[in-house]
Amino acid sequence: MPLNRRKFLKKSAVTGAGVAIAGAAVAPSAQAVEVKGGGKKAPKRYKFTVMGTTDLHGNVFNWDYFTDKEFDDRAHNDVGLAKISTLVNQVRKEKGRRNTLLIDAGDTIQGTQLSYYYAKVDPITAKGGPVHPMAQAMNAIDYDAAALGNHEFNYGIPVLRKFQEQCRFPLLGANALDAKTLRPAFPPYSMHRLRTPHGRDVKVAVLGLTNPGIAIWDKANVQGKMTFPGLEEQAAKWVPKLRSMGADVVIVSAHSGSSGTSSYGDQLPYIENAAGLVAEQVPGIDAILVGHAHTEIPEYFVTNKETGKQVVLSEPLKWGQRLTLFDFEMVWSKGCWKVEKVAAQVLNSNTVEEDPEIVKMLGDEHEKVVAYVNQVIGTNAAEMTSVEGPYKDVPIIDLINHIQADTVKQALSSTEYASLPVLSQAAAFSRSAVIPAGNVTIRDVAGLYVFENTLEARLMTGAQMKAYLEYSANYFVQTAADAVIDPAKLTNANGTPDYNYDAVSGLTYEIDIAKPVGSRVTNVRFEGAPLADDKQFVFAVNNYRANGGGNFPHVAAAQLLWSNSDEIRNTMIAWVKAKGSIDPAAFASVDWKLTRNGTPVF
Repeated sequence: MPLNRRKFLKKSAVTGAGVAIAGAAVAPSAQAVEVKGGGKKAPKRYKFTVMGTTDLHGNVFNWDYFTDKEFDDRAHNDVGLAKISTLVNQVRKEKGRRNTLLIDAGDTIQGTQLSYYYAKVDPITAKGGPVHPMAQAMNAIDYDAAALGNHEFNYGIPVLRKFQEQCRFPLLGANALDAKTLRPAFPPYSMHRLRTPHGRDVKVAVLGLTNPGIAIWDKANVQGKMTFPGLEEQAAKWVPKLRSMGADVVIVSAHSGSSGTSSYGDQLPYIENAAGLVAEQVPGIDAILVGHAHTEIPEYFVTNKETGKQVVLSEPLKWGQRLTLFDFEMVWSKGCWKVEKVAAQVLNSNTVEEDPEIVKMLGDEHEKVVAYVNQVIGTNAAEMTSVEGPYKDVPIIDLINHIQADTVKQALSSTEYASLPVLSQAAAFSRSAVIPAGNVTIRDVAGLYVFENTLEARLMTGAQMKAYLEYSANYFVQTAADAVIDPAKLTNANGTPDYNYDAVSGLTYEIDIAKPVGSRVTNVRFEGAPLADDKQFVFAVNNYRANGGGNFPHVAAAQLLWSNSDEIRNTMIAWVKAKGSIDPAAFASVDWKLTRNGTPVF
């Protein structure tokens, strides 16, 4: 090991750039073979495998902290690094430990109550604080490198830096730049040597790229500190450098989907999901580990426009549900190693048991979090669920809006905006959230709001709110007035995720799904009267939406009246604690409904 990675990572936090070198060892797999009858040796060949994960989102165990039981879904997927560890061990045994690398494409330290606990309740940043469970697990599994995801910035830069310090592998971000110097704020790449039986090592470069949307989604944490240029631009800068440094293979670990689209519109001049564009536009890349989009792409080839070369992309499913394998076949040609073939596939983590070493190592941390989320904080008069939330106005979503509006009203009570009516937006982040009748726990409330969003208040007009509602209605599939209604087929039009459909409280309105996009929202009223275009409102809105997430109209440019640094789910937990009880009768009302030519769908 020519470089002490711990010292290097500390230094990189200050200097903003660097390289991590992986250890080399003998690979027994490739052998020279005599060609029959010719007397000449066949070309020297060598095979190796790069494994990849992405969007782990704080999942160590196959456990759902929001339901307090083993994770399961309709496809019976499993989650967590403990499962990934077993798959990795199997691959290393099959391929030879020295013929493999393991990398990640970001979104590691946010997403479960386990990751929340060690960022906020027992923070890793405290003096003498704990080592983050994700760092412990990834160190034990022996990751070689990981790209930064946008959610790495949710808890602020100090938490991210502490996590970086605790990892025994580099966190890469070639397009995460210091705002003042425009130098990399993290190592842009890592270089790894794989020793072959043929004399010369294979040098594998891993270039890390993160998402430009960080500048919008975590504006409060990064503004004036870091900037995030486009992936294509930075890949075009770094790939030639890596080749000039002798890289035989260049792999990009990109926290960016492959679709070429953005959820933030023209808020930034960069593409959010740019992995496919990087493959197409930047020559010299052999493979891209794709992240961010939470989709499964076992193997996908993109042709580079300049060279005509096929670049293979793969995205393993989120939360540790899949492990990507890039299988490389190298050939010695004209004094150097060349990539002769590369293929990709994914392995399913539900085919294996959890690694007992990981379970043993982090069992105590798991039990602490289970105890934390099961604390009773109040009572509830009647059960509420989010099952129908995407297509009906249900009380559990009304609860979010009620708490947000109440919080904003109190915050503005002594300001010039105190007399303005407050509207609020919320989405069905989870279709399986339940707040039971009787005792209510932290996990019940936290399970309703699974993202680390914070709350803001923006000044909006009636006309702007109409446009906002119309845009939100794009979520619904156009359905003829005489068609049979199947709730499972009404939503997610054009791939719109549930979190990009907002139900707005404080107004009443109808959404006519028989009509085309752009002309669906009708009968918009405030306090029973038609909504006036010039009417002013305070809009309680989460920071993701307020900063352009989802590309909703007007809100990102609207005047900011107030903002809160605490997560909305913490605000909700504190509200329930303070009230001691929840009674849906006090806040639940049907403010919006789906119609077809004026006739209610439900």
